[in-house]
Amino acid sequence: MRSDEVTAGAETGAGAGAGAGAVDGDGDLDGGHGSDGDRADGSRWEVARPCGVPAVTGVRMAGFRDRAGRALDLRVLPQPALVVVIGLGNDPFTVEGGALERSKTSPHPHPSLVASLSPGPARIRGRDVECVEMCLSPGAAYPLLGVSPHELEGAVVGLEDLWGQQGRQLRERVAAATAWQERFTLVSEFLARRAARGPAMTPEVAGVWDTIVAHGGRVRVDDLAASCGWSRKRLWSRFRAQIGLTPKRAAMLVRFDRAARALHAGGNAADIALAHGYADQSHLHRDVLAFAGCTPAALAGL
Repeated sequence: MRSDEVTAGAETGAGAGAGAGAVDGDGDLDGGHGSDGDRADGSRWEVARPCGVPAVTGVRMAGFRDRAGRALDLRVLPQPALVVVIGLGNDPFTVEGGALERSKTSPHPHPSLVASLSPGPARIRGRDVECVEMCLSPGAAYPLLGVSPHELEGAVVGLEDLWGQQGRQLRERVAAATAWQERFTLVSEFLARRAARGPAMTPEVAGVWDTIVAHGGRVRVDDLAASCGWSRKRLWSRFRAQIGLTPKRAAMLVRFDRAARALHAGGNAADIALAHGYADQSHLHRDVLAFAGCTPAALAGL
């Protein structure tokens, strides 16, 4: 969903930040930084954050409760993280739009969701929303998902499609808990068990991802391959299997995320294009249109 401003989000690397994620059709969802139910005056959202250090590196969590009881219309934009939303209310989520959504699952309501890396623009709708959101860095997602990120094909899918009965049982246990910190503990323990059993990302792929992030997506694939001693073909294959994108697409996503943050902060499009390595403003325009489905000016106003 949205980074810090809406749903704890994901930093371009492995943590939380303030990039492009999601925008509520009814207005901004800024909820602040509480520990067990921050209730900012005038906000429709109760926001909770876990206390202590995450049980799994690269995972950020937050809890959200809509205190106004209105319908949610959330525009989801690509970001360099996978997002898992465990719905705790009675009404499921529905997903609409997104060029890469899975046609076999997307028309159906889902109690919980997984938005894969770079899902394309989509809308998530719901009512009386109460949920726990997890933002996973690619390194954390690889052992936790249970499938190769590439198999998600940039989709927004139901969590039970991936975790089956375990996903249903987790949702039931978390929904039965009454305190946010108890909910976070249940989720953290579940993730720790999955991480211990899941495959680890290879050091070469992890290093290439870190390089892409460190350079804001301004990298050459040949240089990335040389840095880990692999051929372009081998890097492409291993990286795509473990990250879910090709190195080139991952670099484009990271660069878009940085540019989208700058646009949202009110920066000038021409200056942003120059600062983030786009050939010109038209190049930035094309990338924003491809990832967000709108113009830079429209993205800045979201």
